[in-house]
Amino acid sequence: MDSEAVRSFVRAAELGQLQHAADELGVTQQAVSKRIASLERELAVRLFTRTARGVELTLDGQVFLPHARSIVAGVDRAVTAVRPGSRALRIDVLGLRSAQAVILHDYWRSNPGIDLDVVTLKVDDPHVAAAAVQAGDVDASFRTVTDPATLPRDVQMVRAFDSPLELLVGPRHPLASARTLTPDRLRKLRIWVPGIVPRSEWAEFYDELVTAFDLRVDATGPNFGNEVLLDALADSSDVATLVGARDRYIWPANYDLRRIPIVEPTLAYPLHLMLPRTNPHPGLRAVINHFASLAPPPGPVWLPSWARTARRSADQ
Repeated sequence: MDSEAVRSFVRAAELGQLQHAADELGVTQQAVSKRIASLERELAVRLFTRTARGVELTLDGQVFLPHARSIVAGVDRAVTAVRPGSRALRIDVLGLRSAQAVILHDYWRSNPGIDLDVVTLKVDDPHVAAAAVQAGDVDASFRTVTDPATLPRDVQMVRAFDSPLELLVGPRHPLASARTLTPDRLRKLRIWVPGIVPRSEWAEFYDELVTAFDLRVDATGPNFGNEVLLDALADSSDVATLVGARDRYIWPANYDLRRIPIVEPTLAYPLHLMLPRTNPHPGLRAVINHFASLAPPPGPVWLPSWARTARRSADQ
């Protein structure tokens, strides 16, 4: 099996567009298409369906993806074994528009010589991401295991930064003109957050947030992606959602959506970085230092219980 064809498939699956995969791999889109077509012939299945937005995995593609990642990781480890220090720093983020990816991009722009590979594992269970770190599939992962005792013994978790939340609403929403909001003004609002997966770290976060501030977070319905969510907000006079202050969202200018900071207290989502306890990639220290240099959210700050405990322990 052609490992470069498998690598092209993995990058196209993670990025959702053949052109983006080609740009990262330094080849033409036609070359990526040919590699994937050859792989599909060899496997005798279709791995992608083409859409107006790019490519989406078929069911066979979804089944093949984790195995393909293992193949690529195995090839990378084999190369690293004979060429120490030659492999890019590979970091998993929750999404390529997430705050983690945005800040990593800022770091890379300030350090253009850094060989950095940003990926999305597309898993909801942080323990699966921890296993990927343990196996060497990624060098680090921006995920949180809320009970550190359940981490593999050879994986550690360090605090990266706290991401302030903002309320995102359309122009007809009653709070659209607000410059800032306190949490008590969010009570009784319909805050729609599709895609809250049971037992995920963000499910635990929203459970504590709802309890602490008596909020109404609605996770009903399938998650059709950010574009559908933004469409709904633009047309609605009563639906809002919560987004990270550094998360990147793009919408048409006529949507006129409003991002409103939440203060007194600032509601913050704690982000951690999981990495090997011994022999981490040498490029990780500079990344961790970069995140540590970020300005903290304006206080006072509300954090979920596991983050407050971790912060007290770190300060002792």
